[in-house]
Amino acid sequence: MKLVLLDARTLEKDADLKIFEPFGELVRYETTSPQESASRLQGATIAITNKVKIGREVMEACPELKLICITATGTDNIDLEAAKALGIEVKNVAGYSTHSVAQHTFALVLELLTHVSYYDGFVKNDGWVQSPIFTHIDNPIREIHGKQWGIIGLGEIGKQVARIAEAFGAKVCYHSTSGKNTQGSYPHLELDALLSTCDIVSIHAPFNAKTKGLIGKKELALMKQDALLINVGRGGIVDEVALKEALEAQKIYAGFDVLAVEPMDPKAPLRSLTCKERLVLTPHVAWASVEARTTLLGLVAKNIETFLRSFHG
Repeated sequence: MKLVLLDARTLEKDADLKIFEPFGELVRYETTSPQESASRLQGATIAITNKVKIGREVMEACPELKLICITATGTDNIDLEAAKALGIEVKNVAGYSTHSVAQHTFALVLELLTHVSYYDGFVKNDGWVQSPIFTHIDNPIREIHGKQWGIIGLGEIGKQVARIAEAFGAKVCYHSTSGKNTQGSYPHLELDALLSTCDIVSIHAPFNAKTKGLIGKKELALMKQDALLINVGRGGIVDEVALKEALEAQKIYAGFDVLAVEPMDPKAPLRSLTCKERLVLTPHVAWASVEARTTLLGLVAKNIETFLRSFHG
């Protein structure tokens, strides 16, 4: 049986791919362009992909393909209708990155509130050596304690963030983007109310028709002066042009791990931001702790095992 991993680079060098060897021959490619997918999947029974898109045309060109394993939770890169029609199973994974994403959420918040990078630079550039006093407080530090923290999307990651925020002494509320999850342990607020009352707002929602452009110019204008907006959900939920305007107006601070176009577009609005100190950007890495990726591969392997049991009857 042949397995093809289309974008091994998204799992990086420390990923132990030997976990797939018992299933058959594993062929790995570091990256794969859309034009290369069909040829690389020839003869494969199982395709493993993170972000490489597999559409109907590719599936029809690969008659031996029976299973597509996604090394992520989202399935938007696969034509699910075509897969169903052609008898190809599609399996994703969920819950592997809860702790990793929650931790990264606080890394962004703490950087914006405590300015660790600024103070590290101050010391390493001999600012402390030359200081006439024992400290340096030119870049004011703020606390999480006592702040109102609003969570957009109270799934497993949102709940984990809520628990940690409470441990810091924050008061937590949330908004359900689907409108279905309104029975949580925290006060549920409509979006406008949440944005206008919270000091910290973190986004943990999926990207779909209801969340596309959810936060634009009008919504950003509702936010409190110097509030923090954190997005570790999906790009496209926040209007990046409007976000740039809000940051340059000295209205809010922002910490984003996701953008509408990834990798970052050279023409991305935030790339030309003038007040860079109000924004922290990371390259869609919140999901990717070593521990999370180890768990992820284990879950993908279990998906393959389950498929093989049914495949062989």
